Amino acid sequence: MSAKFPITSGKTFRLAIAANFEGLSGQLKKIARYIDASGEQIGFQGVREVAVKCDVQPSAIVRFAKHFGLSGFSEMQAVFRDDIARKMASPRNYSSRIRDVIKAGDRRLTSAEIAHEFIGGSVVAMQALAQQLDEAAFEGAVIALAESDTIWVVAARRSFPIAAYLDYALQHTDKRVQMLSGLGAMHQGQARSVRTGDVMLAISFAPYAKETLACVVAAHERGAKIIAITDSDLSPLARQAAHVLVVKDDAAFGFRALTSTMGLSQSLFIALAYRLALPPQVHPT
Repeated sequence: MSAKFPITSGKTFRLAIAANFEGLSGQLKKIARYIDASGEQIGFQGVREVAVKCDVQPSAIVRFAKHFGLSGFSEMQAVFRDDIARKMASPRNYSSRIRDVIKAGDRRLTSAEIAHEFIGGSVVAMQALAQQLDEAAFEGAVIALAESDTIWVVAARRSFPIAAYLDYALQHTDKRVQMLSGLGAMHQGQARSVRTGDVMLAISFAPYAKETLACVVAAHERGAKIIAITDSDLSPLARQAAHVLVVKDDAAFGFRALTSTMGLSQSLFIALAYRLALPPQVHPT
């Protein structure tokens, strides 16, 4: 049992797992890896479904929870449900979130300290992206974009600036580029123009914009290839995607950055532009 890290959130649970990982049995290590990669999904899954995902027996899931001082699967699930609830509540107005930061602190922060917190978190997230980039998925995404005549880009709310950048950048290629802006709440109407052979770049993170998900489903049904930029291989976008690019930006003071997502998106465009400029016989494989 781990007593070093009280389990109060998904983050503290992952800290406890990291500290105790080497001492876990083979089965428990499978569960640990699943939680590290996709813990929030447990908030929506039953114990049998989690067991299937981890390729273990349900009893092993219960044993895992108890190893870390929890009463069983239900309490472990509650940890992640609480995380999900906090994220779902995060779109509160900015003033409320800032007040929470002030209440939580034991002193007034300087503007420079706030900047360093955000910048430091972004640096860590960028380093993690560089180390964990799925090179095969990234290469597959670049090839799919290169082979398509028409590229669609869709995102909403927090992810919208990424879509706007990709729309701008991709206009510098000879591809036909369309952004599903949703102007006038017409996301699905715009998606009806997607055709077989097109590629859709979709960007969304938990709790996942329903407009983006609807466009992805519609495009997939119309025969388009989906490239998802999202935060988990178990994201609802990933279910329809041919290529999944996972990126996890850091959060500070209740605000999630876009630094790593923008870096990944710029890398995707530059890699595509490079490939398009190469003579066909020297294309990397």
